[in-house]
Amino acid sequence: MIGILLITHGTLGESLIHCASHVLNKRPPRLSQVGVTAQDDPFSLLPRARALVKELDEGDGVLVLSDLYGSSPANLAARLLAPGRVEGVAGVNLPMLIRVLTYRDKPLQTVVTKAVSGGCDGVVRIPALVVNNAATGS
Repeated sequence: MIGILLITHGTLGESLIHCASHVLNKRPPRLSQVGVTAQDDPFSLLPRARALVKELDEGDGVLVLSDLYGSSPANLAARLLAPGRVEGVAGVNLPMLIRVLTYRDKPLQTVVTKAVSGGCDGVVRIPALVVNNAATGS
């Protein structure tokens, strides 16, 4: 099973985990997060992030998801990457996280592909509902 580490601004990572747990009706295993606040020196969080990667890796690898490419959380994530063992994707959203959790029993490269497609495919325009009022017929 692929381990998943979210590195995000503030409490976004924990909020995404909470939402995913709601959607899946349970908190998924081997899923953790690091929140980076404005007061944090991101590089002081590096030892904690490395320890979480080690803890999350059962031998199949770890996918690190970050919120905004080029930001402090993504730059911290980049320092953890080891191609083929620890991969990273920026732009995390709930559809991406759900997709990753659904496919995490596949090889790491497949999960990376599913993360990107889930994040992109999950962004759709919501069509306006046509509601007919039974009482007025309109």
